Formats: sequence, structure tokens, C-alpha cells
Amino acid sequence: MNICFQTIISYLFLFVAFIIDLGEGQSGCDDQLRCGDHGLAIRFPFRLSSQPEQCGYPGFTLSCIDRKHTLLELPNSMKFFVNKIDYRSQVIQLYDPDNCYARQLRGLNLSSSPFQFKVDSFYNELLDYALFNCSSRDIKNAYTFSCLSGPAYQVYAFNNYSVIRTVLISCTKIYTLRSIPGGIIWNHDKFLQLNWSTPACRGCEAKGKRCLKNNKSEIECGPKINKGALSKSEITGVIMGSFLLLLALFALYRFYTHDKVEKKHQANIEKFLEDYRNFRPTRYSYADIKKITNQFTEKLGEGSYGIVFKGKLSNEIYVAVKILNTSKGNGEEFINEVGIMGRIHHINVVRLVGFCADGFRRALVYEFLPNDSLEKLISSSATKNSILNWDKLQDIALGIAKGIEYLHQGCDQRILHFDIKPHNVLLDQNFNPKISDFGLAKLCSKEQSAVSMTTARGTVGYIAPEVFSRNFGNVSSKADVYSFGILLLEIVGGRKNVDVIVDNSSQVYFPEWIYNLLEEKEDIRIFVEDDGDAKIAKKLAIVGLWCIQWHPADRPSMKDVVQMLEGEGDNLTMPPNPFASAGPVKINANIATKRLHHELEVISELE
Repeated sequence: MNICFQTIISYLFLFVAFIIDLGEGQSGCDDQLRCGDHGLAIRFPFRLSSQPEQCGYPGFTLSCIDRKHTLLELPNSMKFFVNKIDYRSQVIQLYDPDNCYARQLRGLNLSSSPFQFKVDSFYNELLDYALFNCSSRDIKNAYTFSCLSGPAYQVYAFNNYSVIRTVLISCTKIYTLRSIPGGIIWNHDKFLQLNWSTPACRGCEAKGKRCLKNNKSEIECGPKINKGALSKSEITGVIMGSFLLLLALFALYRFYTHDKVEKKHQANIEKFLEDYRNFRPTRYSYADIKKITNQFTEKLGEGSYGIVFKGKLSNEIYVAVKILNTSKGNGEEFINEVGIMGRIHHINVVRLVGFCADGFRRALVYEFLPNDSLEKLISSSATKNSILNWDKLQDIALGIAKGIEYLHQGCDQRILHFDIKPHNVLLDQNFNPKISDFGLAKLCSKEQSAVSMTTARGTVGYIAPEVFSRNFGNVSSKADVYSFGILLLEIVGGRKNVDVIVDNSSQVYFPEWIYNLLEEKEDIRIFVEDDGDAKIAKKLAIVGLWCIQWHPADRPSMKDVVQMLEGEGDNLTMPPNPFASAGPVKINANIATKRLHHELEVISELE
């Protein structure tokens, strides 16, 4: 009890120091300041240039021009007028009085600023736009900037991808706007919206308290005060009340010690979200999630991770909301999903629209893909009546390969998925594949040839041998190549039940059976109904067999896999036999899998 009493006294002294700082250190800071015709409220983390620096946070200085307009200066002397500040959502709304964002945003770089562009819809994602000076006035699908144009020429904006495919003989490129919201360029948005994650004052705002900075430059919540110091009687009252509050908090802490582990996990997640300044997904409250899903009306699926519901952001935009099961894991999968998917954008990777970390409630909001997973497509008993032909299946396989190649080579850091399987490949309205579920993924540098793992991760049947045992080599991006190879072979055989050719006492190990069919030059038309499709099925099978070679060094990279899938397939050579047995052998796949797990040595952490 003596130790507990000393702890309470220590907290009391810290709080006394805070109150003294509140009473004396905030002199000259007023949370009732207003500027402009609309009376824009100016308070922490913002400050007016006429106030002391301690009243605000670095990078949040505003200027009140003629008491009519509030001005914010961004890096490279970019100046905008402030229309609105939402302190709870931590969003500032800016505008250009000349309505010429194409001129104002030139050379803007927010990397040294505490602000980021607020991206909250598909129409407002960050893209690069190239500006061209054109003598022609008859250019389609482009936006004209009258503020930059003249009598004899027009200035147009193009998305860079469009420029590559368009020959503009009469145009000259002026400059490029980097990572700009599309709504500003195409005049959907009249205002430029920026948000900030640090300092995180939304908690204080929600409680109706004042957010301020103490002598250690730490963020604290305190009572809202006007200009001037607190009186001694007020300080004494606050100290006595706080002492009683500390006693009550200590009793509650003793009562709820069984929640300590979960609270620690929650604190780790909150720290991660605060430190992750440049994320693009939107953070939703749990109330927002309930509104988006219409009180969780339409369930799409359920698994050990939680439940997925269909939701709607607007009349045109649908989403899939995954409500995570907080009783499983320690929050690592949630951090993985947000930390990894929030920084990537590829046509073959599911887009993370937003997330929720509201207390112990966690949810992930993805774009909605109406055609479910590849697993249901290739395992359906009605597949042979499907509208998808083998050309489309080949396109799906190529799209998945391009998505994995992007994860391995297209990002600043290499992303290893570790759970590539048909269940984690979703299909959009045009049956374009998108890789999902990054809960088991790992980040590593592109120069790093191997990664360390404490335990094997992935789904049985798709896990590469080296993930279980270092005897086969180091764990690297080739583990994803192996999983993709198994997926390819499932696409090939998904339309035919292979156990019809064997007796009831055993099963054929499917990849080995495919290899023996090709090695003995037998007809692979068992999987197709049209002779013309046999060529595609054979190509997918050969590429899949190359990918499932037991030793990682014998497998191709995903870049090579993409090239093989894009080729005609006539020049593909058969890979070495990846199986221990020679010739067609009937084995029980379930027993083989268990034996593999039992015999292989589990690798240990290297780092």
C-alpha cells in the first residue's frame, strides 16, 4: 500500500506542475479569438501570428488580414484563405480567391507540412496531372483553365496515364501537378481540404476541453480559459478535486486489471494511428460504421476474423465493412491492414477506403466487389455453365500475377503477402481480380533477400516448404510465388473433379497428377470443353508447376511469371519434377500434408 500511496503522490505533484503551467505559462493565449467576416474561431493547435509561439503548434500559424480574411501559408510560400476549421475532425478548408488552383498548387510539397490532402471519395483520389498549352480548342475529356489561358491558346489538364495514350501535336507541356485531389482539377470541389493527425486534439474537443501544450511540448487537455492566469483559489480547488479523482482512478485500475492486456493492445493501435501521418484512408467512428451498414443489415460473410457487411457511402458507392473479432490476436493484423493497404493503390489490389478504431471496436472498410471470391468461382459445381471462358480465366491469372509483382517491386518497401489463395482474391463487376487480406503480410527492404519469422504463417496447402523448414532455403518473396503456383493449378483443375479417376480408398495429389499428364504428353483436354482452350490450360499448368518448385531458387520471380503468362506459351519448357516420386503415384493428400508439417523443422526468428 505504501508503494501505491507514493505513486498517487507522484501523480499529484505532476498535476500541480501542470496547473501552475496552465495558470502562468498560457499567458497571452486566448481560445476565444476570431477572425474574418464569418468569425472564424482561432484556437490551439492554430495561433495568430500576433500571439506567442507557445499558443500554437509548429506549422499552424495563421494571419488575420484586415480583420476580414484568415490566411494560411503552406510550404514554398503557397498562400490560401481559410474558409472553415473543423477541430473535431481535424480538417481545415481552404480556398483560392482567384479560383486558380492550377497556379497555386504548382510546386506544392506537403512532406514538410503537418497537413495532408483529405481524400474521402473515389472522385477525389490523389493523382498526377500534366498541364499543356494547346493551340487547338477542340480537345475532348480535358479541363480548361481559363485563368491560365489566353486569346490564342488554351491550357488543359490531363491525367498522366491519358497523356501517354494521346498524341497532342498542337500542345506543349507546361508543368506537372503532383499528387493533387481530382476534385480540385475537375472543379467538383470549390474548396481545398487538408487534415492533420498531429497534434491529436480531437479527444479534448469531443470532451469540450481545451487542447494545449505544456512546458515539455506534450499535448494535454485542460479547461477552456480566457486570457489571463488562474487564481490561487481556482488552482487549490482543482488540485484537491484532482487528488480525489486520482484516488478513484486508482481504485478503478485495481478493479479492472483483467482488461490490462487489451488496453495495452488498444494503446499500441492508437499510437500507430497517430504516428502514421501520411495515411490516405478515412478514419470512421463506430457510429459512422453503423450508419454506413444500415445497422449491420446485410451480411456478406463470416469467418474467424469477424463478420463482413455490405455498406453504402452514397447512392453510387458501395463498400464491404469487416467488423474484426477483438477476442482474436493482439491488433497486429489490424495494423498490418491499415499500415500496408493504406499506402498502396493498384488495379489488382483491393482498395482500403477507411477504418474504425473506436475504443475496443475495430473495423476495416473496403471497396465493394460484387462477384465474390475466386474460390467460389472455381469451386462452384455450376462453373461449366459460367459466362467466363478460358480467355477470361487467363486474364484473371495474369491480373493476380501483376498485383503480386506490384507488391514485390512497385512499392518503396517490398510487401510479402504470405496468404495468396483463391479465397483472398476478389472479383469486381467485370471479373477483374483484386488481392485482399493483408493481415499476415510483412514489409522488408527491396535489398533484403530473406526475412525472418517466428512462426509459419499462411493457409495449409498454399504455404511454401521454406516457411516450415530452412532446409529448403530462406523465406523470401518466392514464398508468394509458390502460393500463386498452387492457385494457378486450382484454376486449371477447378472445373473438373479429379477424384473420379481413382478408387474410393485414395486420392490423387493433384499437382503431381497434372505434372505426370504433361510429362507423358497426355491430353490435358480433360479440363476443357473446347479444343482451342487446351493451349491456355496447358500454359497455366506449366507456369504453375514452375512456381511450386520446392527450392525457392528454382522458382521464377513474379516479373518472370507475368512475362510467361503474357506470352503465347509455345516456348515454355517443362520444369524439373518438383515431387519426390517418379511416375504417376496415388497418394492421400491429407496424409501428405500432415506428414510434411510433422517432418519439417520450424524456422526460428533471425532478427
